[in-house]
Amino acid sequence: MKAADMTTKTPEQLREQLVALKKEAFNLRFQAATGQLENTARIKAVRRDAARVKTVLNQKAAQAAAN
Repeated sequence: MKAADMTTKTPEQLREQLVALKKEAFNLRFQAATGQLENTARIKAVRRDAARVKTVLNQKAAQAAAN
């Protein structure tokens, strides 16, 4: 998902998305450890999506504090 798409979401929606991404990352790590993971590139994509969500959340928090 692109960061521009995330800026339209509320902080609560972003937190929910972050939780979902963390769960997915856990499941992917578990699959990788047991040898069941087929798409290894998905791990990298999920990590980066989580980082994007965190970045947008921090930007929104900083913007709210400045106002």
